[in-house]
Amino acid sequence: MMKKMSISTSKTSLVLLLCQIISALDVPLDSKLLEELSQPPTITQQSPKDYIVDPRENIVIQCEAKGKPPPSFSWTRNGTHFDIDKDAQVTMKPNSGTLVINIMNGGKAEAYEGVYQCTARNERGAAISNNIVVRPSRSPLWTKEKLEPNHVREGDSLVLHCRPPVGLPPPIIFWMDNAFQRLPQSERVSQGLNGDLYFSNVQPEDTREDYICYARFNHTQTIQQKQPISVKVFSMDSLNDTIAANLSDTDIFGAKPVTERQPVLLTPTGSTSTKVELRGNVLLLECIAAGLPTPVIRWIKEGGELPANRTFFENFKKTLKIIDVSEADSGNYKCIARNALGSVHHVISVTVKAAPYWITAPRNLVLSPGEDGTLICRANGNPKPSISWLANGVPIAIAPEDPSRKVDGDTIIFSHVQERSSAVYQCNASNEYGYLLANAFVNVLAEPPRILTPANKLYQVIADSPALLDCAYFGSPRPEIEWFKGVKGSILRGNEYVFHDNGTLEIPVAQKNNAGTYTCVARNELGKIQNEVQLEIKDPTMIIKQPEYKVIQRYGQVSFECIIKHDSTLLPTVTWLKDNDELPDDERFLVGKDNLTIMNVTDKDDGTYTCIVNTTLDSVSASAVLTVVARPNPPFDLELTGQLERSIDLSWLPGDENNSPITSFVIEFEDALHEPGVWRYQTEVPGSQTTAQLKLSPYVNYAFRVIAVNRIGRSQPSEPSEQYLTKSASPDENPANVQGIGSEPDNLVITWEPLKGFQSNGPGLQYKVSWRQKDVDDEWTSVIVANVSKYIVSGTPTFVPYEVKVQALNDLGYAPEPSEVIGHSGEDLPMVAPGNVQVHVINSTLAKVHWDPVPLKSVRGHLQGYKVYYWKVQSLSRRSRRHVEKKILTFRGNKTFGMLPGLEPYSSYKLNVRVVNGKGEGPASPDKVFKTPEGVPSSPSFLKITNPTLDSLTLEWGSPTHPNGVLTSYTLKFQPINNTHELGPLVEIRIPANESSLILKNLNYSTRYKFYFNAQTSVGSGSQITEEAVTIMDEAMASRQVDIATQGWFIGLMCAVALLILILLIVCFIRRNKGGKYPVKEKEDAHADPEIQPMKEDDGTFGEYRLFSFVSSAPI
Repeated sequence: MMKKMSISTSKTSLVLLLCQIISALDVPLDSKLLEELSQPPTITQQSPKDYIVDPRENIVIQCEAKGKPPPSFSWTRNGTHFDIDKDAQVTMKPNSGTLVINIMNGGKAEAYEGVYQCTARNERGAAISNNIVVRPSRSPLWTKEKLEPNHVREGDSLVLHCRPPVGLPPPIIFWMDNAFQRLPQSERVSQGLNGDLYFSNVQPEDTREDYICYARFNHTQTIQQKQPISVKVFSMDSLNDTIAANLSDTDIFGAKPVTERQPVLLTPTGSTSTKVELRGNVLLLECIAAGLPTPVIRWIKEGGELPANRTFFENFKKTLKIIDVSEADSGNYKCIARNALGSVHHVISVTVKAAPYWITAPRNLVLSPGEDGTLICRANGNPKPSISWLANGVPIAIAPEDPSRKVDGDTIIFSHVQERSSAVYQCNASNEYGYLLANAFVNVLAEPPRILTPANKLYQVIADSPALLDCAYFGSPRPEIEWFKGVKGSILRGNEYVFHDNGTLEIPVAQKNNAGTYTCVARNELGKIQNEVQLEIKDPTMIIKQPEYKVIQRYGQVSFECIIKHDSTLLPTVTWLKDNDELPDDERFLVGKDNLTIMNVTDKDDGTYTCIVNTTLDSVSASAVLTVVARPNPPFDLELTGQLERSIDLSWLPGDENNSPITSFVIEFEDALHEPGVWRYQTEVPGSQTTAQLKLSPYVNYAFRVIAVNRIGRSQPSEPSEQYLTKSASPDENPANVQGIGSEPDNLVITWEPLKGFQSNGPGLQYKVSWRQKDVDDEWTSVIVANVSKYIVSGTPTFVPYEVKVQALNDLGYAPEPSEVIGHSGEDLPMVAPGNVQVHVINSTLAKVHWDPVPLKSVRGHLQGYKVYYWKVQSLSRRSRRHVEKKILTFRGNKTFGMLPGLEPYSSYKLNVRVVNGKGEGPASPDKVFKTPEGVPSSPSFLKITNPTLDSLTLEWGSPTHPNGVLTSYTLKFQPINNTHELGPLVEIRIPANESSLILKNLNYSTRYKFYFNAQTSVGSGSQITEEAVTIMDEAMASRQVDIATQGWFIGLMCAVALLILILLIVCFIRRNKGGKYPVKEKEDAHADPEIQPMKEDDGTFGEYRLFSFVSSAPI
């Protein structure tokens, strides 16, 4: 049975399956193979070189190793054999070299201090551990000492010494008070690396009796406490008072006040010092200075820069910390302490040494008999480490000789090895700062080929991607690997394939035709083996419709599509992510088969959405960004500055633009003095501007607010600014839209638009209204009125021009001189009618009227135009009166003629003309009579066709509704219409005007005719009316048709046909239910009826249709 495995899984398993060893052979970490192959011991686990143990617990010294056969273990202690069987407190774990020393049952840890080394041995060699130095931890008590109180003058420096007991490992130091609260530290007071507490200068608040140093020993989880230290700080004022109380008035006394001091280093002392640190450790350099004011510390490296990314400052910059130091960090480091009075510096010369570290550690070597190989051991350090070799734990100089081995410094060269050459070699690299010890075995094996990849393993890969077919193998000598396609195929070669050293066959770009069975063959001089694997090529998974960038308004709905195409044998799973994380657990997110829909979108939905499609073999993804936009948030923090009488500066902070840039800011104002609660537009500034200088009016209590605008809309208004009341002033402007118009013949009404409250500029707003008659040498008449919008001047002449002006004023003065406007006193009705009215008839429906204008003085107002009243008196053709409907045409301005359209032909009309002003119409001119000539008549009122016979039709008609003159005759035209609706020859008949009917004879039977009928006057023909009718068919043919339809034999025949059709339908239904089919020909025969067929071609049906058509068009 085949096992399915993806290529990604096979790659991982391949890496885990094969271990890389410097040799022509690799030993796979295959458990079954390792059980069968001999292998020298390898140390897999051991305790640290410096092993500090808890003296209260059992001591466990670890030593684990593997090998084939399983190794045995032995120990040395302080360089001599350690016989564990003779010590009842010591046991070794089964199948292990780990020692357990029983301390909890009476043993003492101090008795087992020493240097331990473990040896693991089997028939192929011996591996040794590091030298493990075992030491129990120590947490000694503080020695008792008598601590004197510290009396310090304010401003002096002070050092409180901790001096903790020497422990193993060293303790962690911290300072606390009696309440177990850490003492506060600062640039002035801080703890040094040695645990002492340093005061750069003491202050009165430093006085206390409970400065306690604590030492915490983490290994034993204990804390030791030093005796409390007392500090008393004397201020200068209290010291002077004490001296004064003890001296007489004649003594000279007085302590010096606190004086400032330049920096002095408390640690380190002197101007220079040295420091040695090991490569890879943390370098800590410290400078603590005294001084008043408190000095500030700065660090530099002479001749270079402090290493970036590895340099840190601690303890208020008093400690320089460089992590992972290397030889390049050696050099002189200078600390500079500075205050206002001067500076002091100290140079620390740092030397970085190095314990040995590997350049090339020796690695296990697996060889076949007769092969060559090398073990290389290269290390570096400062100073340069020495290299020594051991064989199976014995110095190589005194180890048993091996003719295949040659030592050349840091390299052992093996030539033509044999199985007895198997051994474990140790390389020791050491200098004064430490050592390195590495085990590496030489294993000489003779093994036939083995293939470790499971048989018939199934590989599935995506087309156009690499295919890696495993052939994990082992053999000694190293087998040769060949690949074949198919069981009996030829060996694979060429650029199409890549053959890896570990046996893997790689097809860089796998195609459909690469699918099939592949055979791996491994052979060496001891044998041959082969294995088959299967390769399937799958179609790649693709996203054919990817999600697209979306911009959506807040609270809207958005959908992302993700339509995929995949191999039919693979089961895809679609996952949606937001910002590379899972979708929120929110019911608004709806995941469909091929889309993601987000309902009621909010701001937090903004981000990148990714559709990930996974199969067992491949994965594809596509992303799109969702931008949620909304109206901006309102501006905030409005501030008024630069207050002047007529201007002020307004600034604000914009709110969140909600992903749509702010295009502008609208500034509104409220006048709390005149219109509280009413906000008016002030100005608008670009969206990049957050300040504006605003123009102000006097006597307004301003408050401002700002509205942000973006593409989505306007924000809510900001909170109002503080109010600002401007000073009063005289008005800047006068009322607008001043007019003088009389409402009566003897008055003049002066109106204006009052100033708004914020335009008044001050209290006591009034208006000075002035007028005088134009073109008359009169003085201005003025009156001051309250804050109104109208003033009426009485007793004026009728319709004379006046000069008018209105000026604003308040308690502080007048507005600028207003401009004058021209008005008129009231109008009266015109006194004179237009004269010399003349009418010129142009045609039967149009006439032109003329008149002389009236004198302008008689108009007594603004001339608006002339009105022409006209009406039809009677029709000349009918001589009958009807209700008179007058029509009016208005001609604007001083016009003296006009056109009268829409007249009725052959009629008598009257008209008159009147002048019009703003007050109304003047008297009418005398009525003028005129007549219109004849015109063409309207169509006849109806046309009926009755009494159809074989060869005649009777026509009746009504006279035109509007004859528009004297009728002279009627014209009738007609023509036949055949079955294809083609028209025959046209016949025309002239009929006297006094006739109302006509019988047309000698027509064809059963024929449709079309008729055209109109009336004439002397002017011409009117519009026509049309109608159609049909003569009836021959009576003999009609009777024959009726006789056949009523004959008994015909009725019987129809019944027989119906019965036959019913029988055929039943037969067809039965055959269909049985699954049978009958040909189309049978259907056609079943519906054939020779008696009925001819009727479809009989002309008699056309005649019936025509008759029906005629009847339907005849009048009821």
